Amino acid sequence: MVSRSYTNLLDLASGNFPTFGRTGKKLPRVMTVTGVISDLDDENTNSITSDGPSSVSQDRMIIVGNQLPIHARRRRDSKGWDFSWDEDSLLLQLKDGLGEDVEVVYIGCLREEIELDEQDGVSLTLLENFKCVPTFLPLDLFSKFYHGFCKQHLWPLFHYLLPLSPDLGGRFDRSLWQAYVSVNKIFADKIMEVINPDDDFVWVHDYHLMVLPTFLRKRFNRVKLGFFLHSPFPSSEIYRTLPVRDELLRALLNADLIGFHTFDYARHFLSCCSRMLGIAYESKRGYIGLEYYGRTVSIKILPVGIHTGQIRLVLRFPETEARVAELRDQFKDRIVLLGVDDMDIFKGISLKLLAMEQLLMQHPEWRGKLVLVQIANPARGRGKDVQEVQSETYTTTKRINERFGRPGYTPVILIDSPLKFYEKIAYYVIAECCLVTAVRDGMNLIPYEYVICRQGNPTLDRILQFDPSVPKKSMLVVSEFIGCSPSLSGAIRVNPWNIDSVAEAMDSALVIQESEKQLRHEKHYKYVITHDVGYWANSFLQDLQRACRDHIMRRYWAVGFGLSFRVIVLDYTFRKLSVDHIVSAYKRTSSRAILLDYDGTIMPQTSINKTPTREAINTLKSLCNDSQNVVFLVSGREKKTLGEWFSSCDKLVIAAEHGYFLREKSDLEWETCVSVADFEWKQIAEPIMQSYTEATDGSYIETRESALVWHYQDADRDFGSCQAKELLDHLESVLTNEPVSVKSGQHIVEVKPQGVSKGLVAERLLSMACQRDKLPDFVLCIGDDRSDEDMFEVIMSAKSGPNLSPIAEVFACTVGQKPSKAKYFLEDTTEIVRMLQGLASAASNPQTLPE
Repeated sequence: MVSRSYTNLLDLASGNFPTFGRTGKKLPRVMTVTGVISDLDDENTNSITSDGPSSVSQDRMIIVGNQLPIHARRRRDSKGWDFSWDEDSLLLQLKDGLGEDVEVVYIGCLREEIELDEQDGVSLTLLENFKCVPTFLPLDLFSKFYHGFCKQHLWPLFHYLLPLSPDLGGRFDRSLWQAYVSVNKIFADKIMEVINPDDDFVWVHDYHLMVLPTFLRKRFNRVKLGFFLHSPFPSSEIYRTLPVRDELLRALLNADLIGFHTFDYARHFLSCCSRMLGIAYESKRGYIGLEYYGRTVSIKILPVGIHTGQIRLVLRFPETEARVAELRDQFKDRIVLLGVDDMDIFKGISLKLLAMEQLLMQHPEWRGKLVLVQIANPARGRGKDVQEVQSETYTTTKRINERFGRPGYTPVILIDSPLKFYEKIAYYVIAECCLVTAVRDGMNLIPYEYVICRQGNPTLDRILQFDPSVPKKSMLVVSEFIGCSPSLSGAIRVNPWNIDSVAEAMDSALVIQESEKQLRHEKHYKYVITHDVGYWANSFLQDLQRACRDHIMRRYWAVGFGLSFRVIVLDYTFRKLSVDHIVSAYKRTSSRAILLDYDGTIMPQTSINKTPTREAINTLKSLCNDSQNVVFLVSGREKKTLGEWFSSCDKLVIAAEHGYFLREKSDLEWETCVSVADFEWKQIAEPIMQSYTEATDGSYIETRESALVWHYQDADRDFGSCQAKELLDHLESVLTNEPVSVKSGQHIVEVKPQGVSKGLVAERLLSMACQRDKLPDFVLCIGDDRSDEDMFEVIMSAKSGPNLSPIAEVFACTVGQKPSKAKYFLEDTTEIVRMLQGLASAASNPQTLPE
């Protein structure tokens, strides 16, 4: 079946993103009144900014997930469909936390396949009656996307299962990845049909749509976009095995806010960003953020809650009360342990059964008294692993029952048929203890539901003959590998792989004093009711609003192709330096000051051979030979090295070691720009640096005449960064009374005399230029890193000072599009050298230009 929202996009993963054609009826984009939408056509727009102001005055949240919170049933006459809300869907429940003044629109797939000729009618019905926009996918594409890439690659990997053999998930299949990208692009097209980018918030859910932020950010640079991952995020050692690891990370960083259930998941994500992308995070006033090309990507850590109101409502159902009464009679004089899990390899059902077997072996007093009820929900995936889990579960259950069971007593009751929600609730109510032994689970809300159900209500108290004046009680045994474990401080946490430990924890949960059970239940109950799904959704929305509040005041540049796309936040006056413009200004002026950084500006940072090319030297010589120019070269390198490299540039002024040494001509001696009484501080700093070097593999010390520099770019990224922070604090404490400054840079920690900076070189350049007959009327300053920002600051502030001509043309230029005090940029060293060659050519071929 061919879907109206699909076209063949398997070339997307290679970076080619064709425009999706939309056939049939197109949904308009901006909803103004329920069921009535104004049509703002965007078919032919390709701007990097959002569209014009919206006519929507009400806040609106577009919630995007793999599946809509909708049940669809074919009518008995096969003529059309009936739709209803899926009350168990998290996407529907979170609406309670957004407030009545927030309009919610849902985008996602339906569980049922809709024929092509029915799609328009279904879309209209869902939009008008439920404010849902369905995404229709062909079966073959959906299978590759969901059962292929999501379930064969992402889901196992995020749960720490590596494809070490073809039987364990299979090898990476690029066609599945291409299907994943294609589906994410289709979802993006659906969002574009209804979004008002200046006003709407978009909240994307889970690992099925991890590259969706890139497509949205590419179309609407100022889109207010949040993403929440409901699964674990693995450690960097696991995640780095994914062939498309960088693409997924960069896609997520196109969101404004990224949410995780636990700090561990967030920590793993931040570690991956640091190790694989070189992006470090910062924590400020309780908020964690990543600086990504001028944007701050915020990190949210908050476990999701449950819809307590829904459970309380179900507890009052007559059928729930009746079922509780039945279970009371069924398990009379028995103690019930309860497990509720999906039938998959990560839920640890077989480990739980083995622990039950171990408990009955080691504690025979529980035989005949203790029953484990294991509710096994149908598996969400499919494949050989599910069949193996089912087989092992059935085999173990049978063995335990045959060994310890007797007439009238079955120690393990396995329920593998679908249960209605009220039936599960009834089991929660009568269970003395709930067991969750998953070996890896993103969150798992079973313990929360259990706690609410154990609180009960007056009617259930009468059915179970509980004294209303006695505090309620509950016990939890939970795996330390599930997301809810950190929030359940009263639970008995276990390593599910340690069968003996789990068995002993089960015994402890049963024999613990009643008062202790009551206190633990009270603690858990207070947490669950105050941190429900509404609290979680409201907290996420507040953080998303905070993360996006400055969008409208910022200027965005779109950079990159395909899944490498990102936006850069820049000053409104920041623009690319036009070679024609600067050459024209160069020709018009007659007193010029030129200040050039070396590494990363004239010579690429990635180059192993740092010796200047003949082309670069000839260009500098041409600029220096123009009597109207004063040309400075500044570098952090030693004076001996720079003197040898540029010995043929007689008139080039060289500043070495970031301006500590300076030489005006090749036949003059080097002079110091800062007076330093002695360097005795080196005897203090060097042994400390040496101890850190010995402890940090890959680090080394660079000894300069004026400075000591500890480099760690070849060390482990996380460990090197940690050691650098420690070294910085250590040096600052022992050198407090010394006339030095201790600074950290890009993979370095540097100790140098106070007052030494490239800003000092810029001041010296302007001073030398002012000694001429005419004040400088042309200033060019180029650099690439943080140390060059001092130069830019001096140059830009001099525009209003006495050292420049009132009509001076000032060009402060950085390398690459990034936040900077410079007003211009060029992309790379190649463009820098080409521009300098243009100036040198203009100097050798002067032309008289009209004023």
